[in-house]
Amino acid sequence: MKILLVYPKYSESFWSFKHALKFIGLRAALPPLGLLSIAALLPEEWDKKLVDMNVRKLKDADLKRADYVMISAMSIQQQSVREVIARCQALGVKTVAGGPLFTAEPEKFDDVDHLILDEGELTLPLFLQDLAEGRPAHLYTTPEKPSLTQTPIPLWELINLWDYATMSVQFSRGCPYDCEFCDITALFGRKPRLKTAAQVIQELEALYNHGWRGAIFIVDDNFIGNKAYLKKEILPAMISWMQKHKNPFWYITEASVNMADDEELMLLMQQAGFISVFVGIETPSEESLKECNKYHNVNRDLIASVKKIQNFGMQVTGGFIVGFDSDTPSIFERQINFIQKSGIVTAMVGLLQAPVGTKLFQRLKKEKRLLPDRDFSGNNTELALNFIPKMNVQKLTEGYQKIVTTIYEPQHYYARVQEFFKEFKPVYKRSLSSLRLCYAKALFHSLFTLGFKEKGRRYYWKHLFQTLVKYPRFLPEAVTFAIYGHHFRKFFHINRPLLQNKH
Repeated sequence: MKILLVYPKYSESFWSFKHALKFIGLRAALPPLGLLSIAALLPEEWDKKLVDMNVRKLKDADLKRADYVMISAMSIQQQSVREVIARCQALGVKTVAGGPLFTAEPEKFDDVDHLILDEGELTLPLFLQDLAEGRPAHLYTTPEKPSLTQTPIPLWELINLWDYATMSVQFSRGCPYDCEFCDITALFGRKPRLKTAAQVIQELEALYNHGWRGAIFIVDDNFIGNKAYLKKEILPAMISWMQKHKNPFWYITEASVNMADDEELMLLMQQAGFISVFVGIETPSEESLKECNKYHNVNRDLIASVKKIQNFGMQVTGGFIVGFDSDTPSIFERQINFIQKSGIVTAMVGLLQAPVGTKLFQRLKKEKRLLPDRDFSGNNTELALNFIPKMNVQKLTEGYQKIVTTIYEPQHYYARVQEFFKEFKPVYKRSLSSLRLCYAKALFHSLFTLGFKEKGRRYYWKHLFQTLVKYPRFLPEAVTFAIYGHHFRKFFHINRPLLQNKH
């Protein structure tokens, strides 16, 4: 059997880092971990090829040689998904599809030959068995959630690791919290399911043996969902492995803000090599936090919590939302002030959206506030809402625009980086073997592009000078953040026709 695994192209988004990746000569931030894991579940003797359309073009010759084209995607990839399916149909190639996009709304993809929904460890073997017996069905689904102890190591040999800025490892699925706007619990449940420490180490070994040195994103939706197991088993094993291999990796992950309450946990993460964590802050408004059921963010000094995490040597990247029913027009200035004071350099501010399957979607449907002609695109930074907000739409979108234009304007952005440096206290030292040649290329590219071509260049030079005088050890971070800022400014101002009200 000849199998072509296709990862469709992302629509441009905040997290694509499209304009930043140009500085290091790469086209994709992360590999298609889901497809690589699915590939490992297929029969070993099958002929497998993977095309990540974010890295290279999908050729008709690739499609024609395949017995089946297997597609996995998220909402942000749906435009490319439609194009791939249409090409397969035109060429008479059978399609098999799964992943979050198809699991959320399978009824929109009747043109796919076989839909393998939910989690592949359970549904893919059912399809493979029926295929072997010559009677594959159109739809495979299950309410059950698999244990991750049997999840195989991804087939890294199907890609060129050096096409990517960061590799990926998954430790858990599921989140103990139940935020109204989040579809994670609908997809993966509220009880975190975990891999063993041995599995995590095997995955690190696999990447190490394939020659990878550098950043690894632990892609859990909440890495600290089971703090006891993390502190007792996973982090000690990672620390030991990292010391033995002379720190070839550094780690990025996602967690809830209450990690700031556990100093033992943060110390272990610091020792293991964690340098960055994404935290869903959402809003400084306690009324809105309660509205969306984010009670673990309530009754705490959120800025103090952020700075405490930074004090343990981890950069906090943050998610923020405006458009809650409880939001008043004052929320826009409050968000700007919070972001600036927190030192959260990478602040993803989005308008509230209602993904299918969330409690928010169900509530708005009951209230008849969903817009029937607007699907959730997966891009929270676009202005096209998929529901009717309580606040006037024009006031909401104009306020949102004010936030993003203010926080990424060079003067405010670089001031926020310096605020972060005040609190940042890293102890982790990267191995020289993990420093890639593309980083040197990025330095010279940034000096030329940001130092001479960009409009806010005087703030760029001031930023570098301040860093050299006050925090010379953070010069690599200073250059990296400057490049990120360039991406965010390009994304929000130059390459976006959506800075207009679509309603």
